[in-house]
Amino acid sequence: MLIGILGPCSAGKSTLIKSLEARGYSVRHIAQEHSFVPDMWRKIVDPDVLIYLDVSYEVSMKRRSLDMDKQEFLEQVSRLSHAKKHADLYLHTDDLTPEEVLMRVLGFLDQRQTT
Repeated sequence: MLIGILGPCSAGKSTLIKSLEARGYSVRHIAQEHSFVPDMWRKIVDPDVLIYLDVSYEVSMKRRSLDMDKQEFLEQVSRLSHAKKHADLYLHTDDLTPEEVLMRVLGFLDQRQTT
């Protein structure tokens, strides 16, 4: 099973990918937030499972110092809207620790594999 992960900057994608790979999952980061092609996520990876991690602009800026204003961030979110609509799992990570994100994703993947 190939897992694709995307979302705006500082949503927790890299941390989640490292944790899933350490557990033996095949995971790809999809850099859709930089593309104007709505379904670029399909063209790049076409994953079996698509996970969308979301974050607010305010929390994104607290997590990592980015040279991006709110309008630029909202443009990223807009570019991700097609993928968000097609995601198998959506998680808003503002109030979640990396461990909580991982546990929710693992629970989802386990449930998906048993059905």
